[in-house]
Order: sequence, then structure tokens, then C-alpha cells
Amino acid sequence: MKISKKLIVLLIVLFKITMYSQNGKVIKIKDGDTIVIIDSLNIQTTIRLAEVDCPESSQPFGKQAKKYTSDEVGLKNVTYEIIGKDRYNRIIAKVFYDGKYLSKEIIKNGYGWHYKQYSTSKELAELERIAKEKKLGLWIDKKPIEPCIYRQNNKILRMGRH
Repeated sequence: MKISKKLIVLLIVLFKITMYSQNGKVIKIKDGDTIVIIDSLNIQTTIRLAEVDCPESSQPFGKQAKKYTSDEVGLKNVTYEIIGKDRYNRIIAKVFYDGKYLSKEIIKNGYGWHYKQYSTSKELAELERIAKEKKLGLWIDKKPIEPCIYRQNNKILRMGRH
């Protein structure tokens, strides 16, 4: 039996799609940029959203960012594409629902920063600029503190207490 090159290419593409694209139901929102998904095998996976950094829960707008993410995907079936792991061993993924990309919606509505340290998306950078201009979500704050800076400052404060 001879297998054509087109069939081999098609099989490779399908394998890559199924390998990197997965489905599950969102069962928990940890914060604005971290969710927990359960798959068809009842395996729970914590996912850190790619390309976005939301305020920490203790920061201004942290609770609003969590609520926004919950309103968008809480208890919904989603598709996600794994792009890597972070230093806490959480899966980093692009999450899609209802034909939308979650990180994009969070940035567009002002509930998170475009995580430029890990993303070069011009579209997300532009959506952040527009959200700032329109003073959406956290951008009504005169001097919002990026979560990465907030985390660094808290780490320094904790180290100083010892």
C-alpha cells in the first residue's frame, strides 16, 4: 500500500492540531488570568492565560478582572492551545470560547495588560492602547501598577520583614 505525500502531510497536521488543541470545561477561576479546566477524562488542569497579565487579587481591579474572566468563561466549554509552561509548572495556553480569544477580550475590555515580555502581538498592543485611551476597566486608575511590578515590590517587602 502506497501512502501519498499529501496524506502524510494531512496526518501530521491533524496530529499537531490534536496534540496542541484541547477541550475542557472551566470549573474554577483562580484570578483574572488563571483558570482550571476539567477534560473528558476528569483530569483537572490549571491554565495560565497566554499574552495577558491581570491585576493580582490584592491589587486594585484584581477582583474585577477575576469577575470578568468568570463572566466570560465560567462553567463554559472552551478550547485551548498549549504554548508552554511557566516557572510554577502551570500550563500556558491560548483559550478560545464562543468564537473569541479570552486574552484578547480581557485586554480589550481593560482588565489586563498585554504581557509584552512574552508576546509580540501588535493587535493586543493596539487593543491595550485603545482601552487606555477609553479609560476602560483598570485604566480609569491614574497610575495602575503592572502586576509584574506589584509582585516584585511585594517580594522585596516580604524579604525585608525577615
